[in-house]
Amino acid sequence: MKNKIKNKEYLRSLKEMKTYLLLWSTQSFSGLGSAMTSYALVIWSYTQKGSALMTALLMVSSYAPYVLLSIFAGALSDRWNKKATMLVCDTLAAVSTVVMLILLKNNALQIWHLYLINGVGGVMNTVQQPASEVATTRVLPKKYYQRVGGLRYFASSLNSIMTPIIATAVLGIGGMNAIVVFDLLTFGVAFVTLAFGIRIPDHGEVQEGQEKLLSAAKKGLTYLRKERGIFGLIMFLAAINLVASIYDAAFPAMMLSRNGGSERTLGLVNAVIGVTTLTGSVLASFVKKPKSRVRVICNCLLFSMSTENFLLAFGRTPLVWCIGGFLGWIAIPLMSTNLDAIMRLRVPEQMQGRVYSVRNSLQFFTIPIGYFLGGFLVDQVFEPVMAVQRKGSVLVRMFGSGKGSGAAFLFFVIAFAGIGVCLYFRRNKDIWALEESGGESVR
Repeated sequence: MKNKIKNKEYLRSLKEMKTYLLLWSTQSFSGLGSAMTSYALVIWSYTQKGSALMTALLMVSSYAPYVLLSIFAGALSDRWNKKATMLVCDTLAAVSTVVMLILLKNNALQIWHLYLINGVGGVMNTVQQPASEVATTRVLPKKYYQRVGGLRYFASSLNSIMTPIIATAVLGIGGMNAIVVFDLLTFGVAFVTLAFGIRIPDHGEVQEGQEKLLSAAKKGLTYLRKERGIFGLIMFLAAINLVASIYDAAFPAMMLSRNGGSERTLGLVNAVIGVTTLTGSVLASFVKKPKSRVRVICNCLLFSMSTENFLLAFGRTPLVWCIGGFLGWIAIPLMSTNLDAIMRLRVPEQMQGRVYSVRNSLQFFTIPIGYFLGGFLVDQVFEPVMAVQRKGSVLVRMFGSGKGSGAAFLFFVIAFAGIGVCLYFRRNKDIWALEESGGESVR
């Protein structure tokens, strides 16, 4: 009898989430194609220049327009039709990918082309992201908000697993051209499904569109000035993103150049991180609502920052690096689901586009800074410092020698930076005040 009831509840949940699941699955498939292209370009750029900074600038060029324009993107998103916005942005991003393919086929692709193309993609993502957030809220019943966070990390982690595996195989068989073609194929599937298979409810964008752009953007800022707890969480994540993006800039440089590292090792550790986040996302999808979402967020981030960076710094083998990846990422999906639930429950739907866009500017402005710092510190500070160390010195005994040892030294430094960020924001009273109303807004 209990099994029958559970089956009925399961089927009812699938029916209620049908539209979202269709949108989520096709957009995730498109995300796999984009991730494969990005992965292949990181390898291509590092093998071309051998510079962590030059490679990191690929991400800087993607995030810079995202950060600079996000504060206005939400206001535009709130006044535009959500479905049309997503379709147009996806199409323009695909056009830039076609341009890259043409340059590739004519052996004319230069790294500065990639910076420009990534910049265009960043602009499109800036406008699309708040529209996608609001679309998710509209097609999904409120009771599934926490589960959505788990599903998102499920897709992200599955892509992390499959990206290095499929990208390596496709690169070996068809080269970069085949990667780009696969990316365009996944875009086509997502585009057709969204255009003809998904209906996103219209909640009055035309009326909202009469509001002046600057006025609409200011409302997002005004809301965050009043909601100090939400603002505190955003600043917390901004600081974490600074540390994490320094990590992201140094990671491929170490994996591709350190003794024991290679393209295969980079793919292996990325795959382990993907499996880990997949496992964590599955668990997060079924975990009951915690008594304290804020405590979960703080503890998960502190655990992550206290483990992976140290193992990457002191590890000398792929096994140790894989263990570090597991410990660093297993709790992140649970953190994300609770953060996402607080935002969706606390921010009124009619304000979400504007608030999310301001959040994006504030929370993510540290990412391009972190990527630049990470690449610069590896190339200009830590690698040169390790290069002049004598055999048997303290730093050599700790981090090894040769190219890649400087990146390991940097991981040691940012481990303490990450721990410090977590301990500092853990004392923020405004963040803890979110628990007083269970994280829900009073509408």
